[in-house]
Amino acid sequence: MSKFDFSNHKNNWTDQEVEAHWDRVSGIYISENNKVKNAHDQRFTESLKHLKLENAQKVLNISSRDAEADSFIRNANPKLQIINAEISQGLINEARKVNPAATQLKIKTYSSLPFENELFDRVLSLETLEHAADPIAFLNELHRVSTKNAIMVLSCPPATSEIPYRIFTSIFGGHGEGPHRFPSSEEVKVMFRKTNWKLVLHKGTVLIPVGPQAVQQFGERVINAFQGSLLAECGIRQFYVCEKY
Repeated sequence: MSKFDFSNHKNNWTDQEVEAHWDRVSGIYISENNKVKNAHDQRFTESLKHLKLENAQKVLNISSRDAEADSFIRNANPKLQIINAEISQGLINEARKVNPAATQLKIKTYSSLPFENELFDRVLSLETLEHAADPIAFLNELHRVSTKNAIMVLSCPPATSEIPYRIFTSIFGGHGEGPHRFPSSEEVKVMFRKTNWKLVLHKGTVLIPVGPQAVQQFGERVINAFQGSLLAECGIRQFYVCEKY
């Protein structure tokens, strides 16, 4: 039994506060990410390893931010239908400048998605769970809109990343995270169990997010050698691959 079994996992902010943050920083979002582009783009290249897009038909990318994932997904399978869902109109506007071909949809909340049941056979959710005011409602909605045997790839920073994140932003700045709570991997796994997502793979990544590329690559070799350990929990981007059941 986990200490999180009896938690409702809710946070003390609203989805509208999250929306307001991303609206405020939308103008610098792309330029700030470009300063750490290797670490930023890793979320896309790692996701493609697990989405099995060759057999997919319809993909939900939520939150889509600047819709950069759309290009990676489309390059892997040009025949796919991709819906990029984003809570921030400011980020949608920025995405239209750099990726006007991407299909985008504005959502009002993570707790109620404007899609019919069993619509998507692939779900990509990168660094969104930690922002949702009600993570359980969010995961339930992703489950509802997914087809039977759908694959979901989800990433979020672990609780161990909170202090390094604050140190990094105090030194280097950035777009900030706004309202967020980085959950431990233990809590994320409990949330999956509560929302009927079967965890297939958990993988810690990005042990060294900055510095020369060779140093970052060395960090990935080290963390890959110690998956399932406390060291893997220190990777700032934890990946979870799930199937709907």
